[in-house]
Amino acid sequence: MKNVFYFILIVSTLSCSAQKNIATAVKDPSGNLIGIANKESFIEAPFNEWFTPNYDAYETDKEVMAKLTPLLKDITIKAFMGTWCGDSQEQTPVFYKILDEANFDYNNLVLITVNRSKVTPDNLQEGFNIERVPTFIVYKNDKEIGRFVEYPRESVEADLLKIVSGQPYKHSYE
Repeated sequence: MKNVFYFILIVSTLSCSAQKNIATAVKDPSGNLIGIANKESFIEAPFNEWFTPNYDAYETDKEVMAKLTPLLKDITIKAFMGTWCGDSQEQTPVFYKILDEANFDYNNLVLITVNRSKVTPDNLQEGFNIERVPTFIVYKNDKEIGRFVEYPRESVEADLLKIVSGQPYKHSYE
């Protein structure tokens, strides 16, 4: 009986952590996603029309990636983007390509899609000061250490490297 209890406890724990990245975004009347999304959300039409080509075309800087990858281990990210936004359509696939190449643990990422007013029906954006999208907020030990806003200063991976390594970094609107 004790073994059955432990088995159920382990399965419950694993299923809860696996559910962390389940997309709950819905399409608004304009066809844009609003809510929590994940990479799989963008592989479906009509979003794959911009996601897949931008993901496939992007070549990461391997030298920067070699430095960035180990530093992403203790990082969590909260990202905000709009499927209606050209900058989000360009930078979000690049962001995912970088995370894929770094073998990032997607349990440490929450991606929230917002409407044109940069809100969600559940106010998931509240308290995060989202003025432009995409915005990728990077945390270490539950403390914000920096954010990437709208477009990179150098490249997405170089900007992320500056943030996670503690180098001086100001996003495009600071």
